[in-house]
Amino acid sequence: MYLLAMARPSLREKIIESGVQTLHERGYSGSGVREITADAGVPQGCFTNHFRSKEAFASVVLDRYHQRTQAIMDLTLRDERLPAVNRLRAYFDEVTRWLEEAGWRYGCLVGNLSLEMPEHSEVLRSHLIEVCRSLTDAFADVVRVGQEQGEIRLDLDADDVATFLLASWEGAMMRMKVDRSPQPIEQFKRVLFATVLQPPR
Repeated sequence: MYLLAMARPSLREKIIESGVQTLHERGYSGSGVREITADAGVPQGCFTNHFRSKEAFASVVLDRYHQRTQAIMDLTLRDERLPAVNRLRAYFDEVTRWLEEAGWRYGCLVGNLSLEMPEHSEVLRSHLIEVCRSLTDAFADVVRVGQEQGEIRLDLDADDVATFLLASWEGAMMRMKVDRSPQPIEQFKRVLFATVLQPPR
């Protein structure tokens, strides 16, 4: 019994790691317990042993996906050796490489879940609110640095800019997913850096 109990966390981890890819590629609606466990290579019974519901599972997967996004932010947005605008450019360029590796097919899991989230799911909705707030805060911090250093215009509120960045970026990735083309991403970056992320006049 002790050995069985010790084995369970590794199975849970296997389901979570595989689940990030399953939900990202198949979507929330297209990922039933059968698909999730089959992709993870575990018996269906393992799912209910570790997760109360599909919503609870999606919340855990969202947290894991967000950890990966945070790792990219650590390398780019939080790299204090770079000027603020260069940090933002590095972040978007790094995610673009990530999207290219997936053939421009899957977009962002945060955006995908936001669109697919069941209307009654307060568990998933609250998780998405937390993740979006974390992303927005990270953008706002860099924008403030850029404003303080004279790199970014001062006539826009940093929090407003950050909210706009996230909404526009998610929209560009959604269109990219539909077109299966990098063009919406590149258009987003061209307009962003030519207008919003300009120094004061």
